[in-house]
Amino acid sequence: MIARYTTPEIGRLWTDDNRFSTWLKVELTVAEVQAEMGIIPRSASRTLTRKAKFSVARIDRIEAKVKHDVVAFLTSVSENVGPAAKYLHYGMTSSDLLDTALGVTLKEAGRIIMAELKESIKLVRQKARRYKMTPAIGRTHGIHAEPTTLGLKFLLWHEELRRHQARLKSAIAEVAVGKISGAVGNYANLDPKVETAVCRRLKIKAAPISTQVIQRDRHATFLSAIAVLGASLEKFTVEIRHLQRTEVREMEEGFSRGQKGSSAMPHKRNPVTCENISGLARVLRGNLIAALENIPLWHERDISHSSVERVILPDSTILIVHMLRKFNDIMRNLIVNKDNLKKNLDLTGGLVCSGRLLLKLAEACGSREKAYRLVQRNAMVAWEGKTAEKFADLIAADREIQRWLTPEAIDECFDLNHYFRNVDKIYRKCKL
Repeated sequence: MIARYTTPEIGRLWTDDNRFSTWLKVELTVAEVQAEMGIIPRSASRTLTRKAKFSVARIDRIEAKVKHDVVAFLTSVSENVGPAAKYLHYGMTSSDLLDTALGVTLKEAGRIIMAELKESIKLVRQKARRYKMTPAIGRTHGIHAEPTTLGLKFLLWHEELRRHQARLKSAIAEVAVGKISGAVGNYANLDPKVETAVCRRLKIKAAPISTQVIQRDRHATFLSAIAVLGASLEKFTVEIRHLQRTEVREMEEGFSRGQKGSSAMPHKRNPVTCENISGLARVLRGNLIAALENIPLWHERDISHSSVERVILPDSTILIVHMLRKFNDIMRNLIVNKDNLKKNLDLTGGLVCSGRLLLKLAEACGSREKAYRLVQRNAMVAWEGKTAEKFADLIAADREIQRWLTPEAIDECFDLNHYFRNVDKIYRKCKL
């Protein structure tokens, strides 16, 4: 999965080299703080900083024997530093290293995700402004409802993405934590001040309390924010997929020179990138389930979460960056067919204005039930297509309706500008 969807920056975070480099950074920071506090000799900290290094290949060979990745890492580093190695990992337990390093890594992953999301917001905002007053048909249950504007569709997405921005910011802060509190989290062998100082230097927060591990509700919250963002990206691209259907063709993905849509049908232009995003969103939701299952660990810690996180954290962070970049490509190259927008808006010959007509007629005749009956009987004739007359013509010719509404009042009901009169107010509410 990582090799298939990786991009250089986010993929690098989850390589063995970066993982062990982050571990080493944590270990050296702990040693540095301990030296300043007089817990270990300053000379030992200087030696560790100067000589500490590791070999991924050597770690792999050691781990094959000892069956413990942290022990293998510490052994590899120790081979390079001499007697000062006794002050490496001093007073710590494995999860002090693992979870603190993970907090550092997830904060960086979050930064990359947020940068891509910021670009998504910018691109959707541009579309919202460009198509602010472009008429379009609104659909409910997949059926024509009332006129709206294409810009409002994009504005809705824009607001949703901004909510995701706020959620992610909070989730990143919640997961970017560390702990140097020992085997059961009670600081038996270390002063809590070490943890505070180490986390400050690593630019993450110290967990107020932990067991041997950082509690996994934090990681589940982070993956929840990613999964919900993925679901929204799916929502947006499902909309594009529907609007790209041959019978609709109001929007479609860009189709590059030389691109092929089908091995058998040369005419095909399929929304394949949108479909890819839909599929990958399902993976993110599945990963969230696994993250939720990681929350109930035994007592002060078991290891059941560890193997799961080695899959779901790299995959989810890489996938959401991949999905955001694909979505951004879709937005940059999106084709909007204004002719088809107008054609579809006019397709039912004014049926989409039945609601406004209902209100006008009910006010005039004094009965909503009567007005509904009069409007619906004409609407059903127009819907079934048994006459060449359009809905507006049927209404104008209905003698019973003529008793209550003048021709001018009827015409006013079919004025599309009525439906767009509050668009500016909606944009102002959304601060756009």
